[in-house]
Amino acid sequence: MRVLLAAVLSISAAVAFAQPSLKMMIPANPGGGWDQTGRNLAAAMQSAKLVSGVQFENKGGAAGTIGLAQFVNSAKGDPNAVMIGGMVMVGGIILNKSAVNLSQVTPIARLTSEWEVIVVPANSPHKNLDSLLKAFKDNPGKVSWGGGSAGGTDHILVGLIAKEVGVDPAQINYIAHSGGGEATAAILSGAVSAGVSGVSEFTDQVEAGAMRILAVSSEEPVEGVAAPTIKESGVNVSLMNWRAVFGPPELTAEQRDAVVAEIQEMHDSEEWKQALETNGWTDFFKTGDEFGTFLNDEIKRIEGVLRDIGLVE
Repeated sequence: MRVLLAAVLSISAAVAFAQPSLKMMIPANPGGGWDQTGRNLAAAMQSAKLVSGVQFENKGGAAGTIGLAQFVNSAKGDPNAVMIGGMVMVGGIILNKSAVNLSQVTPIARLTSEWEVIVVPANSPHKNLDSLLKAFKDNPGKVSWGGGSAGGTDHILVGLIAKEVGVDPAQINYIAHSGGGEATAAILSGAVSAGVSGVSEFTDQVEAGAMRILAVSSEEPVEGVAAPTIKESGVNVSLMNWRAVFGPPELTAEQRDAVVAEIQEMHDSEEWKQALETNGWTDFFKTGDEFGTFLNDEIKRIEGVLRDIGLVE
């Protein structure tokens, strides 16, 4: 009996060791794209038996830099801790002159990309993008745009549109929100004229008839999105958002490689493939050093865009 009990305990210990509990920092309030990405990633990891459980922490504000600072300071060297982030954070770090940045975390994997959409509440007088942009050009300050953090993808898209249609980006009335739920409430209540975010964030409201999509930021029409592209509306602008997963500072090379391997296994799972399809995300997978190189190039690119549209000097 003792031998059998010892064997059972040994197996249980091995399983527990092989399937640690994951600590996930989501540096945004619930309901937005990072939150959706993190929770779908966690579900896929649990389904693939890569982790025994997941402890989530949502810490919104300042384009994710509040959560980033907490992650950098509290998770050093912890191979069971990850953080969700993406293009929004890159812009927010630059615009907010953040004391912490993405050079202080460990690039693990770029996960998804997603086109942006411009939406209005169902009762909006604007039935198409032409109407909204006419009002914008006539009186830029009167048209308010609701989206994510200042300097993030949503804000950049509005800035690019403003520049293309001849509106000074400094005149944009952009209302930043720290989570998708807050932005959705502002759009539905009419507190803002229009909303900007990733396709998946407004899907439920569009399907329920509470919102209307005026345009999508893709190069070509997107299957399942019943709206023209911004380019088809005569404005030469397109933009794609991306999201990723990072490890904490001070991981060893072996620890980083182990986390990358787990995320690779998660990426290959049926659960993750279904999440991509359900949410309308494009698979944009790149890991480790290749993701690190992309990230460095993206930081330079976004800084240039923010300068071009007048958000930074």
